Amino acid sequence: MGDDRRMAFLFDLDGTLVDSVYQHVVAWREALEAIGIELSIWRIHRRIGMSGGLFLAGLLRETGRAVTAEEIRRVQQVHAETYGRLLGQVRPLPGARELLDELTRLGIPWAIATSGRLESARKTVAVLGLDADQIPLVTRDHVRHAKPDPDLFLAAAERLGVEIGESVVVGDSVWDMLAARRARALSVGLLSGGYGAGELLEAGAYRVYDDPADLLRHLDEVGVRAADYEWTLAEPS
Repeated sequence: MGDDRRMAFLFDLDGTLVDSVYQHVVAWREALEAIGIELSIWRIHRRIGMSGGLFLAGLLRETGRAVTAEEIRRVQQVHAETYGRLLGQVRPLPGARELLDELTRLGIPWAIATSGRLESARKTVAVLGLDADQIPLVTRDHVRHAKPDPDLFLAAAERLGVEIGESVVVGDSVWDMLAARRARALSVGLLSGGYGAGELLEAGAYRVYDDPADLLRHLDEVGVRAADYEWTLAEPS
């Protein structure tokens, strides 16, 4: 890597830095039930991480039921209200804050790119002890299309002033991996969102780790070069 190139990390939020996937699943279930649609939890979980529009379109296709614009607004409203009520249960994933702090210490830029709306993302970022106004945060409100389109990660790289090809996308879902592939970025999968290693690898992940703490222990495997991670062999006497 030349001196004029800068490596950067682009993080998904839910299931990647914070343990919030299942709160979102419950919130979506309550939101769908508010308009009379009942779906199994696992069907909802498989689509967490997609843009809200594609998420709803996919789930509603499975029910075969048409919905009105007013019902869609109702679903989105109830989801936001329910997730807000469950936010007190959300915790940072192991090693999440430590990973971000280490990248900052090493001078490696990072950003958060989430399919969630800014209002929800602000509250979730606060769980990490971070101020959404003080960090590079790209949400659904900032782009035309969310995941699995590449727009969020492209916008995050642009926000940092780095090339997308020099960026590492870190996410927990196949939608993150697909978006990274379409953006032509290297992607790393985490198991902390509920997807299996095989699914993430098949979707394009270069490496898969348990959670942020596991990634922190293996930063050298994803190209981070720093004295702390390099072995020096003693010269033979």
